Amino acid sequence: MKMRVAVIGAGPSGLAQLRAFQSAASKGAQIPEVVCFEKQADWGGLWNYTWRTGTDEHGDPVHGSMYRYLWSNGPKECLEFADYTFEEHFGRPIASYPPRAVLWDYIKGRVEKADVRKWVRFNTPVRMVTYSDATGKFTVTVHDRTEDVVYSEEFDYVVVASGHFSTPNVPHFEGIDRFAGRVLHSHDFRDALEFKDKDILLIGRSYSAEDIGSQCYKYGAKSITNSYRSRPMGFNWPDNWEEVPLLMRVEHKTCHFKDGTSKEVDAIIMCTGYLHHFPFLSEDLRLKTDNRLWPLSLYKGVVWENNPKLFYIGMQDQFYTFNMFDAQAWFARDVMLGRVTLPSKDEMMADSQRWRDREEQLQDAGQMIWFQGDYTQELIDATDYPDFDIEAVNQTFMEWEHHKAEDIMGFRNNGYKSLMTGTMAPKHHTPWLEALDDSLEAYLAEQ
Repeated sequence: MKMRVAVIGAGPSGLAQLRAFQSAASKGAQIPEVVCFEKQADWGGLWNYTWRTGTDEHGDPVHGSMYRYLWSNGPKECLEFADYTFEEHFGRPIASYPPRAVLWDYIKGRVEKADVRKWVRFNTPVRMVTYSDATGKFTVTVHDRTEDVVYSEEFDYVVVASGHFSTPNVPHFEGIDRFAGRVLHSHDFRDALEFKDKDILLIGRSYSAEDIGSQCYKYGAKSITNSYRSRPMGFNWPDNWEEVPLLMRVEHKTCHFKDGTSKEVDAIIMCTGYLHHFPFLSEDLRLKTDNRLWPLSLYKGVVWENNPKLFYIGMQDQFYTFNMFDAQAWFARDVMLGRVTLPSKDEMMADSQRWRDREEQLQDAGQMIWFQGDYTQELIDATDYPDFDIEAVNQTFMEWEHHKAEDIMGFRNNGYKSLMTGTMAPKHHTPWLEALDDSLEAYLAEQ
C-alpha cells in the first residue's frame, strides 16, 4: 500500500512541503500520496487576505491576520525562492518591498507552475490528529465544510504547517473592560482608515506594532502612542508618535503608564503577539513553546522528537521566511523518503539543546539573523534544495536594519540586489508614504 502524507495548511509552509515532494517527483523519485488539508477556500495562508474578523463564514475562528495596505516589512530579496525568482514570475525586476497582493501572487505562481493544487482539499479544516502505536499510523479527522461532512483517514506521516500567527495573545489591563473606545488585537486590524484623525495606543514593540503604527500614520491618524514592556523600539518616529512605558490602568478613555504619564486615546490596539495553538492535535503530538528562534522538541527545528513521523514547518520566530520554510520542507521530505537517517532520540535532543544554548546567548537582531542563517544553511546542506548565498542574505538583512534606523518611514524606498539572479531591484514608481493604492495592478503599473 502506498505511503501517505498529510500536510496541514496550504500557506507558505505547507506549499513548501508540496513543492518539495513535487520537485523530487520531477527528478524521477517515487513519492508518497500527499494530501494537504486547507481551512480556507484558497491557498496562501495569511497572505490570502480576508475582510472577516472573529469567525469566518462557517463559524470557525478566522485564520488571517493580514490587513489592507500591508506591504512587506523586509526586503523581498531575503525571502526569494531559490527555485522560482521574482523575475521569472513577473517577467521583469520589481522593487524590493511589494504589497501583500504582489507577494500572494508570487507565492501562488510557484505552486501553480508545479501543478500541485490537485493535492489540496480546500475548505477542509483538520479537527483532530491521533497516533496509534499499534498500527504505526495517524488518524486525521477533518471537516469538509462545503459538504458539511466530517470524516477520518489514516496517514503514515503528518506535517503541521498551520502557522503560529493566528491565535492572538491578549493580556488584561486594569480598567480595560470599561474603556470608552475601540479595543482590538492586531489579529483583527484590517483598515488603517478606521483610525484617521484618531488618537491610538499600540501595546507592544513587535513588528506588528511598528507596522500598524506606520500604516495608521500613513493614512492620517491624529497621534500614535506606543507602550512597551521592556524597552522602546527607538526609531526616529514622526512628531505625532511617542513611546511610553507599559500601560498600567485605563480610566474611561485615559491610559495611565508606568512612568506616571497618561494619555487620552480613542482606540487601543494590542500588538502583543500570538500563541502556538494546536487544538487539533492530541496531547502527545502538541508542540508547546513561546515564540522564539529555537523551540525545543524539534530536531533540526522540524522533526518531532517524541514521534519522528510528525513534522512541524515554520514554527520559529522569523527573520528568514519563505526560503527557510523551503529548507525545512526539503529536509522533512528527505526524512520521509529515507534519504536522511535520523539519530537516536537522545542524540536529537542533545542537538536541539546545543542550538537552544546558542540561541540564549544572542544579544541583538544582527546575531539573531546570522543564527537563523546558519540554521537554514545546515538544512540546505543536507538536501538538494538549490544552494544560495546565505551570507549575502544576512548582509542584506543588515542593510535593511540600517535603513530602518536611518528612516523608519522611508526604508521601503530602498532597493537591494537579488541573491538568486544578481539583478538590482528598481526604485518603485511612488514613495511608500505616498503609495495609497496597494493593489497588484497599481504596484506593477509603469510610471
